Amino acid sequence: MGKRIQGIRSYWNKPYHAAYLFILPAAILLLVFNVIPLFASFYISTLDIGIAIDKATFVGLDNYIEALHDSRFLNSIKVTIFFTAVEVPIQMVMGLVMSALLTKNTFTNKLFRSIYFLPIICSATAIGIMFQIILHSNVGIVTYWVRMLGFGKINFLYTPGLTMGVVIAVSLWRTFGISTIILISAMQNVPSDYYEAAYIDGAGKVRQFFSITLPCIMPAFWFLLMTRVIGSLQVFDLIYTLTDGGPNFTTETLVAYVYTKAFDRGSRMGYATAMSEFLFVFIMIITLIQYYVMSKTED
Repeated sequence: MGKRIQGIRSYWNKPYHAAYLFILPAAILLLVFNVIPLFASFYISTLDIGIAIDKATFVGLDNYIEALHDSRFLNSIKVTIFFTAVEVPIQMVMGLVMSALLTKNTFTNKLFRSIYFLPIICSATAIGIMFQIILHSNVGIVTYWVRMLGFGKINFLYTPGLTMGVVIAVSLWRTFGISTIILISAMQNVPSDYYEAAYIDGAGKVRQFFSITLPCIMPAFWFLLMTRVIGSLQVFDLIYTLTDGGPNFTTETLVAYVYTKAFDRGSRMGYATAMSEFLFVFIMIITLIQYYVMSKTED
């Protein structure tokens, strides 16, 4: 017994064996909260089941086929893609411009960094409720100012063609601070020798930005782009509290529709899970494409 214990101890004392013990807790958490739920969701998507999970009927791929013929599901995909295609590029440009302006560690720049970062600390739910009050058609302060300027009464949250722009603007206000901070950190890590050499060669600030700063921060830029695309494709809480998908489902994203089908009256958990699998596959494809482009760009 003593030799066996000694052998086990000797085995795990080796660095490349002991490493598995250190990653074991993280691996268990990943398995329990990510891998198992992922496979469980695929199984649930093949069932006709409600939120109570008391009666379940196996329907195979019927939920997927129904989703492809669901006009509201297809509309939610269109809304999600439109939101992402508009919000992410604007946010990346805003982040680049603001980070370029606030890179130096002056007191004023630090103050503005803190101000711009504050909204990201607040929950999207709280921000959605706040802007719902600010933009309310009867008691909203912004609506009141617009009327005072002579533009009449504008319903920002329930006007087709306008409401999505409002949602995108609120989302940008909330999240561009994190993009700015990440890009500022990347810019501050660019060696100052590069700029000194460029200055001696006669390169101006604009040329230095595009020839030195931008290439050097591309890893952070790609990371930020990938995470922002994934986050935008999963947007839910801000839209749910701000517009609840209205008017006429013009702001209803895919996750919002999944939530409605899963938890509202007449819950269809299996159908909602099937729709979420479409989102999972779509995000995976977009992420792989971005990773491929990123790899080619860095090469």
